[in-house]
Amino acid sequence: MVGTNTYRQDTALTRLFERELEAGRASWFSLPGGMVLFEAGERSGQIFLVHAGKLGAFRKEEGLDRQFVGVIRPGEPAGEMAMIGGTAHTARVVALRDSEILSLSADQFFDAADSDPDVMIEIARLMLNRARSASTRASTGDPAVFGFTAAEGTGKIRPLVGRIARSMAEMGHAVTVVGSEAASAPTEWFSNVEADHEFVLYVGEAGENAWKQVVGRQVDRLFRVGRGDRPPPAATLEPMAEALEAHKLVDLILLQPAGRNHPQGSEAWLEATGAARLFHMRTDSQPCAARLARVLTGRSVGLVLSGGGARAYAHIGALRALRETNTPVDFVGGCSMGAIIAASLAMGWDGEELERRIRKAFVETSPLDDIAFPLLALTGGRKVDERLEEHFGEVAIPDLWLPFYCLSSNLTSGGYQLHQRGRLRDALRATIALPGVMPPSTLAGDVLVDGAVMKNFPADIMRSLQRGPVVGVDVTRGRSISSDDISIPSLWKWVLSGEWRKGPPIVALLMRAATLSTNREVIAARDATDLLVLPDVDHIDIRDWKAFEVAAAAGYAATMAQLEKLERPVTELRRVKA
Repeated sequence: MVGTNTYRQDTALTRLFERELEAGRASWFSLPGGMVLFEAGERSGQIFLVHAGKLGAFRKEEGLDRQFVGVIRPGEPAGEMAMIGGTAHTARVVALRDSEILSLSADQFFDAADSDPDVMIEIARLMLNRARSASTRASTGDPAVFGFTAAEGTGKIRPLVGRIARSMAEMGHAVTVVGSEAASAPTEWFSNVEADHEFVLYVGEAGENAWKQVVGRQVDRLFRVGRGDRPPPAATLEPMAEALEAHKLVDLILLQPAGRNHPQGSEAWLEATGAARLFHMRTDSQPCAARLARVLTGRSVGLVLSGGGARAYAHIGALRALRETNTPVDFVGGCSMGAIIAASLAMGWDGEELERRIRKAFVETSPLDDIAFPLLALTGGRKVDERLEEHFGEVAIPDLWLPFYCLSSNLTSGGYQLHQRGRLRDALRATIALPGVMPPSTLAGDVLVDGAVMKNFPADIMRSLQRGPVVGVDVTRGRSISSDDISIPSLWKWVLSGEWRKGPPIVALLMRAATLSTNREVIAARDATDLLVLPDVDHIDIRDWKAFEVAAAAGYAATMAQLEKLERPVTELRRVKA
């Protein structure tokens, strides 16, 4: 029997379903949390309406795990595009919590809609919005109900969640924090709280096992909270959160003690919790709470940096511009030389230290002048290995202060390799292993080369990892190789001038060939970014490791020019009202 106390929207569509249900033409059924309503690729002659509970939509994209598309709330339909178009569903739809669903066949729906034109207007508007969201990889409905559960030994986390809530309130949102005092509340109470607030944050403390199970079944996304200075406890998975975990909707927050230079042991926590994403929070840091508030409200900023050899120094200037305009960076990713700079930011280095290290590693002496007999490559790669070890040491990717990823090209599998786990310098060595210039890298039996070979500007991956705006800096679009660049130099002139330290002209040819973007990739990058920066670096040789100042200046100028065009802050570019 359909529940009578469930909050739902009063629209032409919901009224149609209620009339059809009373007439016996619509069907009602219960869909337990974690159960699939329909799969992508299935054909259906039905339209569904969420009467109670909440559904999640997930889409599979090439090279990526199944991605969360959005939430379908009470009063909203599912499967309307496939029904009206007579096509297969494009996404998997799953119950995020115990839900009540109404269904109506296509024939019955069209017959009923004939007498109420407002229904088709609503459906048309919804389909347009969802189609637009799909084309830009935006959400069809963002999560608004979040859970925070403490692992054993973590201590009280409600003060932490309170700080996050205050940051959200300062952004102008109506938000409330609910703890175990609501454990005995009726279902109607939860529905009313979620209807009255833009965001609801449920908190389950360590030891509150029964309440944590309620939290696991009540939320759109779950954050497990642990102590970064302790190993994970043996049992960290709430039984009722298995559906969320299966669909990559469980994240991890590790609390780091004040004064700690680098987190440690985060890989073990990821293994124990099965978390999709990891966030580090200093226990004494309000900026960390503000970062989580941006993540929850769709304001987190993802920064993507392309490869491009020495031209990637322009990313340094872009970072200067972002700092000067107080634009936060919450996620970072990149490819090739762009990944090196992104990793430097994720290490927590401030602007001065980041620039000092990049100068030492690449500007003061060329990283590619250890010319070798070309059995595998023109250089031995030894200098690059030494510099990666000097600056990044044994740090693992999950132990970086910011969520980070980079790409390499997997010659063994024929696809690209996404690096989010393992030792950082191993991933960086792979992403900069330009074929013919540096020897390939090998990890777990796979042969890996520069990520730019397959995807030089991985902005689409950033879009799949977080729901806020994406800033992209691409230094590979300009003119590069001309006939003059491939003329054979005089050997003695080449040696005496010191030009040999850049490598022979074939190095520039190989580097440019590997970082050349197709028109299709350009379009995809623009679709995935909310702010796209294209520094003017045509005049910079891709091998000119001394061109730090001129490239950084180009990156700074291009970024400031784009920021000045904005009518609102970067954090607001993809703001979605919950």
